[in-house]
Amino acid sequence: MSKLAKAEYVSEAQAGFTHRTAMEEAARCLLCHDAPCSAGCPAGTDPGRFIRSIRFRNAKGAAETIRENNILGGSCARICPYDKLCEEACSRTGIDRPIEIGKLQRYAMEQERIFKLQTLKAPELKKAARIACVGAGPASLACAAALATAGYRVTIFEAQEKAGGMLAYGVPPARLPREALEQDINAVRGLGVEFVFNTKVGGDIGVDELKTKGFAAVFIGAGLWSAKLPDVEGVALDGVWPAIDFLKKAASTGGDTGLAGKSVVVIGGGDVAMDCAVTAKLTGAESVALYYRRTLEEAPANADELRYAFSLGIPIMTNFAPARLVGSGGKLTAVEFKGRDGKSSASVAADVVVFATGQAPEDMSGFAGLRLTEKGMIDADSGGNTSVPGIFAAGDAVNGGKTVVEAVAAGKAAAAEMIAWLERGAQSGADSLQSAKEVR
Repeated sequence: MSKLAKAEYVSEAQAGFTHRTAMEEAARCLLCHDAPCSAGCPAGTDPGRFIRSIRFRNAKGAAETIRENNILGGSCARICPYDKLCEEACSRTGIDRPIEIGKLQRYAMEQERIFKLQTLKAPELKKAARIACVGAGPASLACAAALATAGYRVTIFEAQEKAGGMLAYGVPPARLPREALEQDINAVRGLGVEFVFNTKVGGDIGVDELKTKGFAAVFIGAGLWSAKLPDVEGVALDGVWPAIDFLKKAASTGGDTGLAGKSVVVIGGGDVAMDCAVTAKLTGAESVALYYRRTLEEAPANADELRYAFSLGIPIMTNFAPARLVGSGGKLTAVEFKGRDGKSSASVAADVVVFATGQAPEDMSGFAGLRLTEKGMIDADSGGNTSVPGIFAAGDAVNGGKTVVEAVAAGKAAAAEMIAWLERGAQSGADSLQSAKEVR
C-alpha cells in the first residue's frame, strides 16, 4: 500500500466549519422557543440550546449541552443521519434550507478538543454497587456514562483490543477520524469508567463469575460481529469477504488491505456497503463497483455516503443480485448477476467480492440463560430488561442494528432502568444479580 493511499484512507473526507462559517450558520437559526429539532434527536440532545450557545460564542456551553445528553457527540456529529432526524424537523426548512446541525455539533466538539475544555467532571462515587457492561460499543459506552454520572462504579469488558465497537472497526477513518472517536471514549474514561480489553464475557469470563467478583448488575451491549453471507454457489472461494471482516482488517492494519491492482465488487446498498467500497478505493484497489438488488431510490444508504462514493468515481449498478461466484484454482475470478426483471444478466470479472448484506449477533443461545428472539437477538423490552433479572441489554444485539444515535438512546434508557432496579434491590436488601443457574 502506497503512502498516498494510506494518507487518503486516514484523512477525513469532509471538512468542518471554520469559526467564521460556524457563526454564520448559527446566525441562521430562528432560536425557536419550542425547537422542533430538539424533539427530533433520539439521544435527547438539544440542538436549539447548543446552537444558541455557539451563536453567543459560548463554546464550552455548547459542548456541555451535547456531552450531557450524548457522550458520543463527536462521533455522532460525523455519522448521524441528521437529514432524517433533527435537520428534517428544523423550522428553517419551510423558508429555505435546514440549519446544518450536524456540522455545528462537530464544530462544538472540535472546540472542546482544541481548547481542552473540561465539559464533564468525574462524579463522586455515591453508590456501593458495581456494574459490568459487556462490549465497548455505542450502547455500552452510553449506558456506562449514564451509570457513572449517577455515582456507580462501572467496568466495561471488551473482547477486542480497543473501545468503540463498530465505530472503531466498522467505520473508515475518512468518515469518522480516530481522534474524534478517541475524544468520545476519553470522555467516558473521564467519568471514572474502567475498561478491561481482550476479555470476552461468556468466554474468558462468565456472568456467574462477574457476580462472584461483586458486580451487582450486567448490561449487554454486544454488536453484530457474525458475518451473513448469501447462499450462492462459490461463496467459499478465496477472495470472498463479509463486510465486517473486510472493514475490520482495514481498520486493524491502518488500511493495508492488499488490494493494490485488484478489481473489487461490493454487494449491498446501505452505509456499510458504501464504507466497504470507499475503503477499497482508498486503499489502492484498481477498480471498485457497487451492485445493489433494488433501485437507487430504495437504497438505505445515507445521501452523503452515496455522494461521497460517487465523488470517488465508484459506479453503482442497480437491480442486479448475485447469482453465482465463479473461480479458478479456488480463487474468485468473476461474479455472475441476475437482473431484477428476471431477464437480464451480467458477468463481472473480480478478484475480490465483499458482501455488505447484513450482520448477525454471535450465538448467544447459552449465554446466562437469556431468552432470544426467533432471529437470535436478545429478547429485551424498551428499558433493556431481559428474561434474567439483573441482566439488561440494548443496542444492536437487541434491535438488529440501527443508527449510532439510537444505540446511545437505548443505552441511556437501559441505564435509567438499571438504576431504578438497583435502588429497589437496595431498599429491599435483596441480592441484586441472580446467576444463570438460579433462574433456569
